[in-house]
Parts: sequence; C-alpha cells; structure tokens
Amino acid sequence: MALQIRRLDFHPPVDAFDCGDEDLNDFLLTEAEAYQRALLAVTYIVKEEDDSRLLGYFSLANDRVSLSDFENKTEFNRFRKHRFVNEKRLKSYPAVKLCRLAISSDSKGQHIGGRLLDYLKYTFVNNNKTGCRFITVDAYAEAFGFYIKNGFDFLNNDDVEKSTRVMYYDLNRLMTSSSD
Repeated sequence: MALQIRRLDFHPPVDAFDCGDEDLNDFLLTEAEAYQRALLAVTYIVKEEDDSRLLGYFSLANDRVSLSDFENKTEFNRFRKHRFVNEKRLKSYPAVKLCRLAISSDSKGQHIGGRLLDYLKYTFVNNNKTGCRFITVDAYAEAFGFYIKNGFDFLNNDDVEKSTRVMYYDLNRLMTSSSD
C-alpha cells in the first residue's frame, strides 16, 4: 500500500479518527490546529495514496538532548563520549521530537508506524534543513517494544518507573551505515 504523507490542512477539518487512545484522538480532532497556529508542533496526516482513508498522523516539534536530561554531568558525558569528537562536545544537541504518532485502529498490523519512522529518519538525514542529530519521543510503556524494534534506545534511567520514557534515535547511525 502506497502512503501519502502531507502537512495537515484544517480546511476541511478532520472530523473523525480512532486509534484506540482517546488522548491521541482528541489531539488530532481538537488540539492540533492550535498547536500548529502557535508554532509549537506541526501535524502530518497519513492517507492511502488515493486519498480515500485516514490511516494515521504524527506531530513534530523541535527538541534537544542536553545535560539537563541526565542525572549528572558524568552520565551526560558517557552519553556523548561515543557519539561526538571532543570539538563537538556541546551542552546540547539538536533533535526533533515525535510528539505524537497514531495509527487508526483499522490500520494496525500493516506496519504503517514503522514505515513512518523510516520516513522521518530518511527525511532528517537527506533533507535536513537546520541540523538535527536525534529523533526523540516520550514513549508510552506499551510502545517501548515498537520503538526498540525501530532502533530507538532509552535516553537515561531516570524515568524507569514512569508510564512514559524518553527514547531517542541517533540519525548518525544512518550516515555511518550508508558510508560502509
């Protein structure tokens, strides 16, 4: 199935969507436009190529991975030691946050979520307009396996007991694998 991904245009508005999670449904139906108008997040819809059916959506915002994400400076230094040469050791690194990712209930099991993550990875490596090293997500516990399967790691252990955990994907993995 070919996918069509486009920035959400609110005319006509999305009037129905069900992914099985009321918070994710509500965001698309009632909040996404306000976030977009306030320049806080941009939402993209995913449809079948023939534009007949809404399969899902995702929202993106700017983010960073920084010292404040870690318990202490030592943990942050461990994180960046293997990723950056000394000259590039900054106090924060640019990232894009995957704020929301939802697939309609009737489209689950078709690997659309993984395809969307691949699309994002490709976009930020090959069409990166500002510099972006990481994709971050505050993943729900039930989605940990999905993100791990798609190459994401937990950022730290500060949130082990929480219902969501910060995970990241290092886009440089694609740069090094494509140059091999």
